[in-house]
Amino acid sequence: MRSDSASEKNSIDGARTPGIDDVLEAAARIRPHAHLTPVLTSATMDRMSGASAFFKCENFQKVGAFKFRGAVNAVFSLSEDTVARGVATHSSGNHAAAVSLAAALRKTTATVVMPENANPSKRAAVEGYGGKLVFCGPSQESREETLARVLAETGATFIPPFDHQRVIAGQGTAALELLEQAPGLDVILAPVGGGGLLAGSALATSGFSPGTRVFGAEPEAVDDAYRSLRAGRIQSLRSTNTIADGLRTTLGELTFAVIREHAEDILCVTEDEIIDAMRLVWERMKIVIEPSSAVAVAALLKSPRLFATKRVGVILSGGNVDLGSLPWERKS
Repeated sequence: MRSDSASEKNSIDGARTPGIDDVLEAAARIRPHAHLTPVLTSATMDRMSGASAFFKCENFQKVGAFKFRGAVNAVFSLSEDTVARGVATHSSGNHAAAVSLAAALRKTTATVVMPENANPSKRAAVEGYGGKLVFCGPSQESREETLARVLAETGATFIPPFDHQRVIAGQGTAALELLEQAPGLDVILAPVGGGGLLAGSALATSGFSPGTRVFGAEPEAVDDAYRSLRAGRIQSLRSTNTIADGLRTTLGELTFAVIREHAEDILCVTEDEIIDAMRLVWERMKIVIEPSSAVAVAALLKSPRLFATKRVGVILSGGNVDLGSLPWERKS
């Protein structure tokens, strides 16, 4: 069976561009399950950026990342008959753990297709949340073929990593909370990979604080979102060589449409800037963030002319780090 037909047959209903009402529905749906994560400030970060920065700490979210928001919104939107057949996804990172936990909370099964070369800590996280692992080859084609087989054999419903209205709307609840916790923001910064977080953030902000500009932050090494906005169509990755492993993904059709309409621009940062920003947050703010989170921090620090004197919200997307391989040790 072809992967596209299997995915279409077993996908959650209503794969359309989301609207503001979808974000509000998501906020109500996930409220009993997701953490209201804190917003932190730092005098050091303010001094270095020239801005008044407010850090939305999704590293304190369940599974350690914003991905839980979209996963729980999608899984809890399913009917009882549908959810009884289980859910499935393909992921080697935070989405895999998020779907596994969301399924456990909904008292159903989660099957996660994961590359056989995935980090052992990521495997352990999925299994710890009750997910069943099915391994595949390292290519995207192998992921999709293996997922198609799982869907055909189990009847499970595919929960996409980012390119679905309920996933995007769920991710947008982080920005919605941030706007309530830090009123009067001039800017929101969010990292961008597949685009779920940035699209959700831009969508929520356009509806509830239209005067606030939303920027994406992306590694220079994987600048497909930056190039896509300028080309007016989705551009492919030219490399996956970045420490920000959560951002090694191209935009989806839905996420691109929302970002193109509602986001201001994409700011790119170097690998050294990502590593330096990550270490700075660890040392000065005393919290653990992963490289993908540090991309947004690096963009804040790199652009004082853009953000000086502004109230800037920065979404720290997650805090899942392999403590046995810290990036500044490699840099030194």
